[in-house]
Amino acid sequence: MPGRLKGLIKDKTIAVPGAFDAVSAMMIERAGFPALYISGAGLSNSSGLPDTGSLGLDEAARLSSYIIRSVNIPAIVDCDTGFGGPEAVKEAVREFGSLGAEAVQLEDQRLPKRCGHLPGKELISADEFAEKIAAAASSRRDKTFLIIARTDGAAVEGLGGAIDRARKYLDAGADIIFPEALTSREDFMAFSREIRAPLIANMTEFGKTPYLSVDDFSEMGYSMVLFPMTIFRVAMKAIGSALTELREKGTQKGLLDKMQTRKELYGLLGYKGF
Repeated sequence: MPGRLKGLIKDKTIAVPGAFDAVSAMMIERAGFPALYISGAGLSNSSGLPDTGSLGLDEAARLSSYIIRSVNIPAIVDCDTGFGGPEAVKEAVREFGSLGAEAVQLEDQRLPKRCGHLPGKELISADEFAEKIAAAASSRRDKTFLIIARTDGAAVEGLGGAIDRARKYLDAGADIIFPEALTSREDFMAFSREIRAPLIANMTEFGKTPYLSVDDFSEMGYSMVLFPMTIFRVAMKAIGSALTELREKGTQKGLLDKMQTRKELYGLLGYKGF
């Protein structure tokens, strides 16, 4: 049902975990989160690829479709740099809108992109990215479909550069601004004071941003807090530990209390309904 995400952030700040496949999305929904984020890093990394924008639109759409149709909560799709220029962005917005997503996120890096918390990022011009945002806004079929503009400007041009870019992106039609890789609470507060629009904070791990809570961001006026790779990283750590024990002991018996049971999995999947 279109418009749910817009309603969710109207009066409160929401936590939005990242899903990397359908069953992780189902776990997010079951845990009671109101929305989920389909992370470009999550899709790439779970496909054995680095987060460099290496997935094309067709593959990203196919993987995202499994996630979107597996749950009943709104999904935000990370479109990285938009798969190309303005025409490619239009195609992406139409594609993800038809799949049932409620928002797409676009970023102003130059391909090949880098993780937002790594050095060496390069940006396209603010005017060039504003054209992509305008293309995205003009191609959506429903005005409740949200266009999220991420700027990596703080790391390249300083906080002032990121703020200037954000203003331009709002003028071009962005609904929400996502300042990536800010390095302090003070920077998040300053950005919020200057940009009077819904804002997203990214709480990825092992990056440049300090570990602030959802309540912290709520006090600073942010609408959403993303946790794009949290459950992916926890799952990968658990897999590694389990494989080590299995290799060393030759049995999974000591791992049983760390496992989701067959009954729990079947309940999550709605096995009886099939």
